[in-house]
Formats: sequence, C-alpha cells, structure tokens
Amino acid sequence: MSADSYRRTTNTINKVIVGLQRIGIAFGPMQLLTVAGRRSGQLRTFPIAVNKLDGGRFIFQAFPKAAWVVNARAAETVTLTRGRKSSTARLVEVPVGERPPLLHELVSTSPKSVGKRFVTTGLAEAATPDGVAASAHRIAIFRVVPV
Repeated sequence: MSADSYRRTTNTINKVIVGLQRIGIAFGPMQLLTVAGRRSGQLRTFPIAVNKLDGGRFIFQAFPKAAWVVNARAAETVTLTRGRKSSTARLVEVPVGERPPLLHELVSTSPKSVGKRFVTTGLAEAATPDGVAASAHRIAIFRVVPV
C-alpha cells in the first residue's frame, strides 16, 4: 500500500473514530486531541493514540507533516477527550536525543502494525524497534503533562 493510499484509508477510519468518541465510546489508547490552529485560531480535532510508556503518557507523530504536530508546538494547552471525559494538558516535545528509547519501547510492546505504520508513512526505514528508534530525528514525540 502506498503512503497516499494509507493516508486516505487512515483519514476514513479517523472519521469513524471521531464519531464514536463523540458519542462516548472509547477504545484502545485512542483519544481526541483538540488544539487551536496556529494561524486561524480555530479549534481542530484529531484522533490520536495516547501511549503509556516509561512512567508517562506520550503522543507519537505517525505521519510526516501532520497538522496536529505544528499546532501542538504553537499551543499553550490542548484538550484530550476520551469518551465523555475531557482534560486540559500541555504537550511538551521530547528532545531528539531522548526519543530513541521511547520509540524502541513503543514498537517492541505494540502490535507489529505500529512499526509497519512508521515505514508505510515514510518516517522510518525498518519496522523493527531499532529501525524505528534510528528514525527519532523524523518522529515528533510529545509528553502529555496534565494542567
């Protein structure tokens, strides 16, 4: 599957996830991330996986040029919604040098599809824990800090 085809499929699935979350059905690590657009100021909502790793909660970029990444970098706070519960948080970007162990842990403790996603979207060369960790400079990671 090409990266464009994968993105189209993901966008379709994301619409379903957003709809289910909005009616109160939560599943897996999925949450809705609502953040103000960096230029428009309008609220934008994205389905996102919040992963518990290394004693914290983290959000990993899965697509190059993801709009939520640049909006999160510009925002003071975001809203995370799981089912019918919402909370305000700050997203603190993890420095590049601290990303490899988090990526390694994510890929080694998740289904194989997680590592493959980084390869399919062009962020990593190999779907292995070491292969994804080696691409840390291309994959933004944010620590979720409750406000």
